Amino acid sequence: MRAAPDGYTLLLVNPANAINAALYPNLNFNFIRETLPVASVCVDPMVANPSLPARTVPEFIAFAKTNTGKINRACAGAGTPPHVFGELFTMMTGVDLVHVSDRSDYMPDLLSGQVQLAFSSIPASIEFICCALAATPARRLHTLPDIPALAEFVPGYDANNWYGISAPRNTPTEIADKLNKQTNAVVADPEFDMRLAAPGNVPVSMTPAELGKFFAEETEKWAKVAKFADIKPE
Repeated sequence: MRAAPDGYTLLLVNPANAINAALYPNLNFNFIRETLPVASVCVDPMVANPSLPARTVPEFIAFAKTNTGKINRACAGAGTPPHVFGELFTMMTGVDLVHVSDRSDYMPDLLSGQVQLAFSSIPASIEFICCALAATPARRLHTLPDIPALAEFVPGYDANNWYGISAPRNTPTEIADKLNKQTNAVVADPEFDMRLAAPGNVPVSMTPAELGKFFAEETEKWAKVAKFADIKPE
């Protein structure tokens, strides 16, 4: 943000940038006001992986509501995407899940039944995808068409890891437009698409204006979730 606005220093943006605006009220910078959205790269969808008898989202919600406070939901730390994605699920369904923060790989605990649910990225879960309840984007993924979208059972649910590119706020428009055009060309390249799609990522292109609107919406969304769940940084 303090770098020369010449197009040579860029920030790879992800949900943490939007989430941190809610977690840290005393940041000495403003992510929305002090960066210039340039281009979108991709979304990295997540899936809800259970180690429970429930095999559908309605079954899981019913099971959770009859086992209040007994289901552990793993994540990689307070305020991380797996944490806030799970809290959004709780906020929208009313289920009471116990948040278990694990700074290491929580997948072994999930597979062994030490924890019963995790919202995990597809690249981390692809080997165990047979036990996924649902994918977190608003629509089914073309790469995993048999896994339902969570929104099919929880209308309005939509959560993704995502990656974009920002520049310092005062970067000239012509530089931002050039970077956007070149990035979009890469994202549209079939070979790039194939390499991203292999682990479950989905290439997405946006204009700078569309990306700026998206950043603002994500920041507002996760601020509401952080307030609801009273999330504090660890």
